[in-house]
Amino acid sequence: MTTLPANVFVRCSCGRLHWGRHGAAGLLLSDPERGVLLQRRAWWVHHGRTWALPGGALEAGETPREAAVREAHEEAAVAPGTVRALSASVLEHGDWRYTTVVASVTGTIEERVANSESAELRWVRPDDVAGFRLHRDFAAAWPELRTQLDRTLVLVVDGANVVGSRPDGWWRDRFGAAVRLRDELASLTETGLPDTVVGGGAGQDWTWWPRVILVVEGKARGVEPIPGVEVVDAETDGDSAIVALTRELRADPGNHVVVATADRELKSRVTSLGATTLGPATLLAELRP
Repeated sequence: MTTLPANVFVRCSCGRLHWGRHGAAGLLLSDPERGVLLQRRAWWVHHGRTWALPGGALEAGETPREAAVREAHEEAAVAPGTVRALSASVLEHGDWRYTTVVASVTGTIEERVANSESAELRWVRPDDVAGFRLHRDFAAAWPELRTQLDRTLVLVVDGANVVGSRPDGWWRDRFGAAVRLRDELASLTETGLPDTVVGGGAGQDWTWWPRVILVVEGKARGVEPIPGVEVVDAETDGDSAIVALTRELRADPGNHVVVATADRELKSRVTSLGATTLGPATLLAELRP
């Protein structure tokens, strides 16, 4: 069976030519100290000599996040282990889409022009981006993208409340039920959460890859963390631990905190601190077993 090449132009129903049979993606990498990493496109590529983001066509079976990180490595020598994807915005054309993956720096970035598609790389302060000769689509998207720079969705899960929301025999083994929930929550590191579900204020075309914190209490204490899911043992009751954690997290204005619980009093306490809430049924519907 012949696999059709991914790196080709396709004519979209909007009437324009787009690059990438399976769509395309770019990485908007932000460093609080240096700004955002822009790439000046080589003269010979589509929209050459304009400034935009490292990015390119998706390969068959590749996710937009995988493609954006891969392209940043191929074009700008950005090592995959030095960035953390926070959110993504999708420009949907019906039969073609472009995904901007917003990411933060987590390690030492030694960017350099790594292939012939890049003419130059530069860290640019957000206030100065609009003054560059930008790729027309990036110029149109930049005002909205800028509002989401360095924002992190933090999902705080009321373990006892969420576990107790489904009759799966959790009362016979509270510890085991908490472990099952922890493992399900780990799927969010891949699938993310739609902005329409978590109320991040970014819009319906946005998805978040959250920092997940599971708060456990009583007989569920002692559950170990795993990649993608932090675990907090409540010293006394879970509600007090969640309120204290929410207060601490909200001290960073870049954190959008969402607390998953159905407890009315707890919801009132965390919303007064500036967090939003998510019901257990809604959260569970987003998890992959």
